[in-house]
Amino acid sequence: MTTLEKNNIDWANIGFGYMKTDYRYVYNFKNGKWDEGTLTTDENIIMNECACVLQYAQTCFEGMKAYRTADGRVVCFRPDLNAKRMADTCKRLEMAVLPEEKFINAVVETVKNNLDFVPPYGSGASLYLRPYMFGINPVMGVKPANEFQFRVFASPVGPYFKGAAKGISLRVPDFDRAAPHGTGHVKAGLNYAMSLHAIVDAHNQGFNENMYLDSATRTKVEETGGANIIFVTKDNTVVTPKSNTILPSITRRSLMYVAEHYLGLKTEEREVLFTEVKDMKECALCGTAAVISPVARVVNKGEEIIFPEGSNGMGEITKKLYDTLLGIQFGTIEAPEGWIKEIA
Repeated sequence: MTTLEKNNIDWANIGFGYMKTDYRYVYNFKNGKWDEGTLTTDENIIMNECACVLQYAQTCFEGMKAYRTADGRVVCFRPDLNAKRMADTCKRLEMAVLPEEKFINAVVETVKNNLDFVPPYGSGASLYLRPYMFGINPVMGVKPANEFQFRVFASPVGPYFKGAAKGISLRVPDFDRAAPHGTGHVKAGLNYAMSLHAIVDAHNQGFNENMYLDSATRTKVEETGGANIIFVTKDNTVVTPKSNTILPSITRRSLMYVAEHYLGLKTEEREVLFTEVKDMKECALCGTAAVISPVARVVNKGEEIIFPEGSNGMGEITKKLYDTLLGIQFGTIEAPEGWIKEIA
């Protein structure tokens, strides 16, 4: 029996959910400095009832994946960008900044010690990694913590959107996500918590996700609750919305580079008016979890916009982007320098 078989995981049919793995990595910040860090088998966290994270939600996280390549290596995709984005988040939230080398070390050690949970090449699954940090010391008045814990755990996952090959259904809600203005450059847990009501409401109405418009004018496309949006125009230009209130997605940045430098396509990062959406040829969601998921329709106050190519699977350009990005991640296409971190 191989190590991949001993966990008895049905790799082809796992969903996107938590599955306990053997090890996770922990750093603690106390008395103004980070400790040396350690691996642990304990998935539980003990903290004071007045811990800052419980009282004032001082926490942030990242999402990334490890892959088993066609030639059997185990790699991670652009972890340096996750480390930099978390540093930006921590500065915004008055949290201690974990040095990039410690971040990457924690990721590498977590993956190395959970190799049996890295799905086999071609299974359609991957090992999801969740680096996160929170204020752990007791805080009663409204102020930041001065002690923090950083952790990374891993979980094998399948597709984020079940049935995404048939196309995702979006609705434009008649209310805002209510994320704090100007925090789009961070990945704060608060932003996601504020969107939970909206996503539950969307699911109850039969939609996969929400397409959010800018809160100031409600005329410009921004993002969904868990992913960025990309469009393809009728002349095959790849367009992504530009805004200082949306997440700077690593997947989106990578796709725009792939579109221009691998596929020779024109790319634009610009404001996208909702009135333009009906004229787009393709629409898709992109992100670490979503990868690239085609959108079949968008509904706004009874008006329905249909993307025929998304309804029948990925459109021509979306499929090329998807195949190229996965080829880079899984080692069948040569990656740009620095994009792939080999772990084992």
